[in-house]
This record gives sequence, C-alpha cells and structure tokens, in this order.
Amino acid sequence: MPDLCRKTDSKLECLLCPHFCKLTEGRTGICGARKNTGETIELLTYGVISGLALDPIEKKPLYHFYPGTNILSIGSYGCNMRCDFCQNYNISQRTLSGFTTRTESDKIIKDAQSALHNIGIAFTYNEPVIWFEFIRDVAVKAKKKGLRTVMVSNGYVNKEPLDEIISFTDAFNIDLKAFNSEFYRKLTGADLEPVKNSLKQIAKSGKHLEITTLIIPGQNDDEKEMTLQTEWIAGELGKDTPFHLSRYFPMFRREDPATPHEILEKLYTVASRNLTYVYVGNMISGTGQNTACPNCGKIVTKRSGYNIRLLNLDKKGRCAGCGTSVYKHFTSFSSSIQN
Repeated sequence: MPDLCRKTDSKLECLLCPHFCKLTEGRTGICGARKNTGETIELLTYGVISGLALDPIEKKPLYHFYPGTNILSIGSYGCNMRCDFCQNYNISQRTLSGFTTRTESDKIIKDAQSALHNIGIAFTYNEPVIWFEFIRDVAVKAKKKGLRTVMVSNGYVNKEPLDEIISFTDAFNIDLKAFNSEFYRKLTGADLEPVKNSLKQIAKSGKHLEITTLIIPGQNDDEKEMTLQTEWIAGELGKDTPFHLSRYFPMFRREDPATPHEILEKLYTVASRNLTYVYVGNMISGTGQNTACPNCGKIVTKRSGYNIRLLNLDKKGRCAGCGTSVYKHFTSFSSSIQN
C-alpha cells in the first residue's frame, strides 16, 4: 500500500490527491473525509454509505463493459473537487456529520453475490478516490469472490495511489470535465493536468476505460475545444475509447438553463470525427444512443434510456456480420438477452 501521508513540521500532508492538503491536528482536508488525528490522516467515512443500489451498468455510464448486466453501486460522502455545477452535490459536497452507521465489507460482498444479473461492485455517487482504504478492502474481497470492480471518478488522484487502485479495479469511467485549465481552476477548484495524467496511466494499464464530459452551455461547449479534447483522447488513450457527452441540468450553485439538445448534437458530430464510439446521455434523443460495428456499420446495440437490445453479436461480443470485436467484456448473460 502506498504512503498516504507524511509529516511536514507540525502538520501531516495528505498524499492521496494533487491538493496535498497540509493539516494541523484536528483539521480535515478539502475532501471533508480525511482528518489529521495527531498520528496519521484517518478516513472518517470508512464504511459509511450514502447510497447502495443495483444499477444497470449503462448508468455509470459504461456502455462497453458487460452490456446489459447490473452492478451493485455504493457511495459515501465528500469530494476533492468543488464543482459549482455538481449534479450529486447533496452527498459529494456534504461532510460527515452525525453519521455513525457503518456497513461491513462482508455484507456488501454478500449483497453483490445475491443481486440479480450482477457482475460486481461499483464505487460511485460521490468521489471514491477519497474513500481509498474502504474501496481497497471491499474490492480485494470482491475479486476473490469472482466479482468485477468499477470506479466512477473525477480522476484527481496521485500516481502512487492510482497504481494501487488500478491493481484492484477492472473498469473506470473518468469525468474529463473540460479541456481547458481555466475551467478546472474556476469551476472545480482543481487542475486539468493531473486528470490527463490519470487517464494516460489507466489507459496504459490496459484496464477498461470510458470517459464522460458534462456539457455546460458557455463553459465547455466550444467546438474547437471539443476537437482538441477528442484528438487528445484518440492520440493518447486510443480512438476506440468510449466517450460520453452528458447533458447538464441546473444544480448546486449554477442556475444556467439545461444544455440545449442542438449543442450536444453538434458536439457529438465533432467528437465522432476523432473517436469510434461517441454517446449522448441525460436526454431523450435518437442521436448518440446506439452502437454500430465500426467495420461494417451494422447496429449491434439499440438503447432507450437504460433499456438495451443487443443485436447481431456472437457469444464473444463480436459483430455477427463481419467478426469485428465490439465488446471485449461480454458475458453469457449479455448474449442471452439479444433480440
């Protein structure tokens, strides 16, 4: 396990994420979940659950990781970013206060094993990076039971802890919130470069990776920026990396109107010039919902919300028309729900 803190004069410095919070005794870091107890930096939210639900894997969103299955999703409280547009602010921007009930990792494993068509456990809802010790303990046990593990994260984490996370995680969806540093500094209280480094580190590891960008009108909806972003993804991470454009709704401290459909459709067109698999989420539209074979163009998945129909695929997730591999992660259950 990597060192997660070090002593600097009378303070302890947290080494988990690029904020490197230097904490005097009794103080808590930016995330609200990690506190200097005098001897170490303690995770206050170990085992504290804000939500637990059996979700479609597509809700993470992960469209190319065992499509058509479910995953037991859990989250806690706190985040190491301060996004003024946070869509989950009621838990991510909430610090631990009055919560004493803690859930044992063994119970989560049993729930996952008994859940219908469940492939594993997803750490999501709030930022799982700051929950490091707990997700590690749950994930290690889960993998011993043959369960897959998923992390939905902002990617704001240092290299050494991420190396450890990669070792026990099978799939990632990372929020790349924009492709300009000013956006990150002003709207999230963080920096872009560490997120880009995390994405490259995950891609290099070979673990499954998908990316989501929440599109906010007037903030990160510039077509030139989207061109640069998707060119970078194609060049650094691979053009087959699934990319999700998500519709923003006014939430937390931002009251701008929801993203117009036409903006998402334009950005979908821009992104599709550079990436093989581009999707549009959080809105009802015919654009960016389905998956086509990149070789012959045959539709292999039709989606409506979180309901999916798998079509024209063999039992290994390959296009039945030309044999091209579309889904490297595919199960016998997935193949059984084809229509």
